[in-house]
Amino acid sequence: FAFGFTIMESPVCLIENIDGTLRVVQEATEYLMRINQPVVVVAVVGLYRTGKSYLMNKLAGKRKGFALGATVQSKTKGIWMWCVPHPVKEGHTLVLLDTEGLGDVEKGDQKNDAWIFSLAILLSSTLVYNSRGTIDNQAVENLQYVTELTERIKVKAPSASSAEDDDAEDAQFVQFFPSFVWAVRDFTLLLEIDGRQVNEDQYLEHALTLKKGKNHATLDYNLPRECIRNYFPTRKCFIFETPAPPEKMAHLESMTESELSPSFQAVAFDFCNYIFKESSVKKVKGGLPVTGRMLSHLAKTYVETIASGGVPCLENAVLTMAQIENQAAVEEGLQVYQRGMQGLTFPVSMEEMSNEHRNWDSQATKTFMSRSFKDDSGEYLKTLAVGLKPIRLLTTSLPVT
Repeated sequence: FAFGFTIMESPVCLIENIDGTLRVVQEATEYLMRINQPVVVVAVVGLYRTGKSYLMNKLAGKRKGFALGATVQSKTKGIWMWCVPHPVKEGHTLVLLDTEGLGDVEKGDQKNDAWIFSLAILLSSTLVYNSRGTIDNQAVENLQYVTELTERIKVKAPSASSAEDDDAEDAQFVQFFPSFVWAVRDFTLLLEIDGRQVNEDQYLEHALTLKKGKNHATLDYNLPRECIRNYFPTRKCFIFETPAPPEKMAHLESMTESELSPSFQAVAFDFCNYIFKESSVKKVKGGLPVTGRMLSHLAKTYVETIASGGVPCLENAVLTMAQIENQAAVEEGLQVYQRGMQGLTFPVSMEEMSNEHRNWDSQATKTFMSRSFKDDSGEYLKTLAVGLKPIRLLTTSLPVT
């Protein structure tokens, strides 16, 4: 795991949720800042106490990590993060995000739930929705937050869009949203529709079928289904039977794999394999891959926007990230040049001075280019060139032979 820093042995809190106020945790963002690899980000959402954390631990390859909890109280608050080496994609990091359970009766704040849900979408490349029982109307309606996404996430900055762009913006959502996996837990029914056996994906698509009609009840029924279909065109479903007898369910964390039902183990294996092979690298507007460092910028930008009462904007987040990354790229380039030229032993010949200058000027530019992000206009490359001018002038005034 060649990051050059300590492996994350257990999850850390990335976004705190204290009395309804969201805040990024500095320790977690600093950890992300040291990850220069592309990241595959898998977030799990769903009602509290539905076993979300168990799936995340499976993806991390660990029995313990994310708090499972054996009581009716929700264990996870805010969004917790676990960064592990990607088991399939070499040179990539798998970032697992376990979110606070939606609908926690102790919290009673749907607005706060909606922001947690929105952040999971904004930060992930794959979103796992975890539910229990069956995919019935109640299970779909528990995904009510998906109907509010256009109010809580904007693709373009308000100043850059007009009323005519609203419909176009809705269409753009799909380009930036994660792929969608529905994990149905403790399923006890037969996978049959009208007496015909179906697979898990067909079962999901049947549950998302729209009703015909224009009356109020039909429109309410169709709305969450339309949103799921439109925003998440890539959909997958996994059906899990109950892993153990009811009396043992409170002790899942301490149970060995052999104590779990074979059918549950088989689906868990398929689920993990699908996530490992099919989940893509997180990308931002423009199709640009995101590193851990960039994910840190995005988390800070989105959470600070929400905390200030604003609506997260994909375009603004990328612009902010580009400014931070490009300024850092300029500084790194200048440092490379300065360190290289400081290695000269004087006096030197004019030819040697000129050669060294060209070499370290080139190295500075390469260093800048390797870190720069969306410097399409060349503004920051020009800033680097301007920054090197005084150094060039200094080198020409040094004693030479």
